[in-house]
Amino acid sequence: MTKNKQPVTIRDRNFAWGEKTYLMGILNVTPDSFSDGGEFNNLEAALAQAQHLVEAGADIIDIGGQSTRPGAEEISETEECDRTLPIIAAIRSILSTPISIDTTRASVAQKAIAAGADIVNDISGGTFDPDMFPVVAKLGVPIILMHIRGTPQTMQKLTDYQDLIGEIYQFFQTQIDAALAAGILRSRLIIDPGIGFAKTCQQNIEILQELPRFHNLDLPILIGVSRKSFIGNILNQPNPKSRVWGTAAACCSAIASGADILRIHDVLEMADVSRVADTLWRSIPST
Repeated sequence: MTKNKQPVTIRDRNFAWGEKTYLMGILNVTPDSFSDGGEFNNLEAALAQAQHLVEAGADIIDIGGQSTRPGAEEISETEECDRTLPIIAAIRSILSTPISIDTTRASVAQKAIAAGADIVNDISGGTFDPDMFPVVAKLGVPIILMHIRGTPQTMQKLTDYQDLIGEIYQFFQTQIDAALAAGILRSRLIIDPGIGFAKTCQQNIEILQELPRFHNLDLPILIGVSRKSFIGNILNQPNPKSRVWGTAAACCSAIASGADILRIHDVLEMADVSRVADTLWRSIPST
């Protein structure tokens, strides 16, 4: 499933897609994220959490200053920079782990990379800011292209698809072509079908069930199911922090279908899940 995905070196780490599942630990430095808003939005708490994520097994730390939960209000560029840049710089001063900046603004991406980040994680797949692809091409860093419809304010009203998987696939083809045309190397592209972003509970399930269809794009796939509402709906569990085992099941499904990166809150637990799942699905029995 991953034979044509080109490996990439990020900072001093080699990401050999297909050999193992890589874990992206979530570090939201926001007051209003759906699961952990307000927990890590000061420097001391963020640094401690970054160290905890790495010790638990995170291969990447994903830092976001703008909440993307349904209905979240957009903050200013200045506020986004004030939330993220000092924390990126502080983490970089003590850890060598690759850092991704979760932003849709090219200007924030540029400043974050200058502060020590290594990857751009754009939930709009490069559609919100026309400068994103040219800036990323110039920076020479990987970018994660996520599928979304609308914005976090409007996305949950935009779930009427005629062909869910086909339309997401077409979105990726269009954005991949645009990224390549802007000068971004194909080896620096990662795709994310956007679980929970303009998707209903059943549509999220369909994406996980049909995930192998995206392997035809020959790019690493990131999946973000951690603590999300579709798991809460299945379990009748309103508390996001009580969805760890449901998250584990969804992560296991994603690994079995060839996902390359899991974006997660509960790194210690999902490190165990991925280690066992990798042994089951990525190890080829000898004959």
